[in-house]
Amino acid sequence: MDQPAVINKELALGKFTDKMLDDMRALIGTDLRTESCLNNEYATRLAIMRFCEGIGDDNPLWTSADYAKDGPFGTLVAPPSFIFACLGSVQVGWPGLGGFHAETKMSFGEPIRVGEKITAKVTFDGFDGPIADSNFGGRRIKDYLRQEYRNDEGDLKATFICSRMRFERGEMQKRRESRAIEVPHPWTDEEISEIEARVLAEKPRGAEPRYWDDVQVGDEIDVITKGPLGLTDFIAFIAAGAAPIPRIAAHAVSLKRYHRHPKWAFRDPRTHALEPVYSVHYNDYAAQLQGAQIAYDVGIQRTCWQIHSLTNWMGDAGRLLELTGQYRSHVYLGDVVTLGGRVDAKEVDEQGRHIVRLTTWATNQRGQQAMPGTAVIALPTRSAV
Repeated sequence: MDQPAVINKELALGKFTDKMLDDMRALIGTDLRTESCLNNEYATRLAIMRFCEGIGDDNPLWTSADYAKDGPFGTLVAPPSFIFACLGSVQVGWPGLGGFHAETKMSFGEPIRVGEKITAKVTFDGFDGPIADSNFGGRRIKDYLRQEYRNDEGDLKATFICSRMRFERGEMQKRRESRAIEVPHPWTDEEISEIEARVLAEKPRGAEPRYWDDVQVGDEIDVITKGPLGLTDFIAFIAAGAAPIPRIAAHAVSLKRYHRHPKWAFRDPRTHALEPVYSVHYNDYAAQLQGAQIAYDVGIQRTCWQIHSLTNWMGDAGRLLELTGQYRSHVYLGDVVTLGGRVDAKEVDEQGRHIVRLTTWATNQRGQQAMPGTAVIALPTRSAV
């Protein structure tokens, strides 16, 4: 009988080497296997509902069949972020290194309609670096995965360029104390009441069109608030079918995986259980091994919030065409994130669509910009009424 793999109480502490970099260059252009990261092949009513619950978006265009049948699509559609529930983010190479999602670029086609089957193709587009040194975590590189989502007719529903920062965990751990902050944040009862009142007051624009004609450069979009973020908020995102790499499993299923791939897991010294590397998003010990203070959010989780704020503002007749987002600073358990944006330009594009270009932001209670970004939205016009 084979001896079981030895799994340490630490996350893997890999190093950049010339061989690693050469091996990764040889993989550029490779289409990656996705089977272990598939979550929802079909945009069923329940899959869409569970995803919306996991990101805190109760827009009836996604969640109420009675409402949606009278909407612009005549049926339920999924929010643009639903692609994250079709396929958990895929990893490539970099054995033993740590990783943070650094940036997202997305473009969108027609909305995903209830019942459609969605298939993803993932290609490794290469990497930049390594940068010799950075104050954040020593040597690092930035890699790029291109994910294309299509229905059975071959219609392109979305393109997602996912870039991650790769680093040596040992170097990141050395710098952890220099980034120390008070976490979780010490909210007062009065502050909590005010935050929750803001959240409860939020609502999507809905069936009332937001006309391009009425929007002015400099207008700010409606603000939405997420938090104070609790463990259930993070777990709900996983339960929604988003994010785990590969899918989270339990007992014999996970144990067999970890023994085949020991660097996928570590042994928690408090519970003695094996935990996946992904548990940095709900396990404080794992997050600290990654160089963070405590458990922190998922990059694409933040993008889901960004999309929530944009679709709330644009109304049922608007179309989200493009967005970008850079993930800066961790969003920790207990944090509050406020998302907003500003209209920077109005124009008619080459396809004759009336579009607005926006700068977007996500700030935490410390005044940090956690996700600067941009968006392009097509809006209806009064002349077309």
